[in-house]
Amino acid sequence: MKTGIKLLKKNDFIKNFNGKETNIYVLKNKNGLVSEITNYGARVVSLWTPDSKGKFEDIVLGFDNIDNYINSNEKYFGATIGRYGNRIKDGKFTIEDKEYYLEKNNDSNHLHGGKKGFNDIVWDVEQINQQILELKYISKNMEEGYPGNLDIKVVYNLNDSNELKIEYFAKTDQSTYVNLTHHSFFNLLGAGHETINQHLLYINANSFTPVNETLIPTGDIQLLENTPFNFTEPTIIGERISQDNIQLKFGNGYDHNFVLNNSQSEKIIAAKVLEKESGRILEVYTNEPGMQFYSGNFLIDTIGKNNKIYKKRSAFCLETQHFPNSPNQDNFPNTILKPNEEYYSICIYKFSTN
Repeated sequence: MKTGIKLLKKNDFIKNFNGKETNIYVLKNKNGLVSEITNYGARVVSLWTPDSKGKFEDIVLGFDNIDNYINSNEKYFGATIGRYGNRIKDGKFTIEDKEYYLEKNNDSNHLHGGKKGFNDIVWDVEQINQQILELKYISKNMEEGYPGNLDIKVVYNLNDSNELKIEYFAKTDQSTYVNLTHHSFFNLLGAGHETINQHLLYINANSFTPVNETLIPTGDIQLLENTPFNFTEPTIIGERISQDNIQLKFGNGYDHNFVLNNSQSEKIIAAKVLEKESGRILEVYTNEPGMQFYSGNFLIDTIGKNNKIYKKRSAFCLETQHFPNSPNQDNFPNTILKPNEEYYSICIYKFSTN
């Protein structure tokens, strides 16, 4: 284990939760990168990467113990999100002329799978080797209102190319909507540093999906040119975040889906982030058509690992996904999964230094 890496206490993550046991698992590669993952929510708890001088820091927000994950208002730190990442308007959709009603947990809307999404269940787990972890779950028919028994597998691979590769596989016995994503909150200076406003961000997108006041996409696809959402050239995150812009007001900052370029490819670069002080670089690759960029606008003085306080905009999320509210927008890429199909999605977070 590289100097400076401090693993969390395993006993603090062992708990019988509704008849299933939670635990924590360690992944590491030959270059010294380390990630700790719990089967509660199939979530990343820590991720240790080096800066340009070789000093390791934990760059994702989270908690020291399982009880805080269960009880905190911050439900999504590092979690696998499903059945449907992001929002569905009015908590309802139609499949084959039948209307389905979902749990509403975000004002009048459905968010991140409902009141008990995939972030809030204990997954079956198998550690394949020191670099690969497999997690499985069967989401029962009508769970949170979704039709079909959905059989899901999530594979984490911390490979020797310094990539945390996340692959999602799913099958269903009834037509249903599926949109899985990952919700780590990153700060490339290290979790607990006050702001990500000086991080330099590039997003491989020329357009985004504007939202209404409840953060539901309007259905429009708007070009980014001449807006504060244009990250086609690397731009400091905080440079335009306070501009007088109705979309920034709705999101209290950035909390929007970007329409990725070349999204028909097997794998494309979606984003690149550079933190100049540490020299850390994060690249994001995916086969998804969209990516939600969230600038940590609703973080409010949460006490995290090592008693560090996570403040507003002290982290960012880059969630590769299909578009929010796609089940109710015919012009958005389709998210329906049928019984004869297999769902596959990939998200790669690749780490380096300048």
